[in-house]
Amino acid sequence: MFEGQLLAIHIHGPKGEDLRLADSAVAVAGRGLEGDRYFRKPGAGDPATEVTLVESEAVEALKGEGVMEIAPVKARRNLLTRGVPLNHLVGREFTVGDVVLRGIRLCEPCDHLEGLTVKGIKDGLRHRGGLRAEILTGGTLRPGDVIRPR
Repeated sequence: MFEGQLLAIHIHGPKGEDLRLADSAVAVAGRGLEGDRYFRKPGAGDPATEVTLVESEAVEALKGEGVMEIAPVKARRNLLTRGVPLNHLVGREFTVGDVVLRGIRLCEPCDHLEGLTVKGIKDGLRHRGGLRAEILTGGTLRPGDVIRPR
């Protein structure tokens, strides 16, 4: 059992642009985060694009291991967490505040991420690049929200 915290929310803008930091985000079940580039039409697309999460500990470890130092927004994930074992949430439901998510699969870093950021990030975040999740019950997300398994 764990109890973690949502530290930051990042929203994707137009393709190729950096993500922007948000004070809050409306999570819509079956669609994604309002205002995010990956917000889906009802019934269309892949639920794994609704929301992505990354552990702040993984981003911080890159610096501690001497790999690189990056700002958390450069990991290109929507939700930055602390104290949440994301790899263990594949196939499981969990809450972020009042929002209910279900982990779908790990969000392994790819060549695209490395092309948009820095060489070496793909290897540095391998097996700790985050989690893709679908929104089961919507609501408003805010930094400071508690994250718990269901």
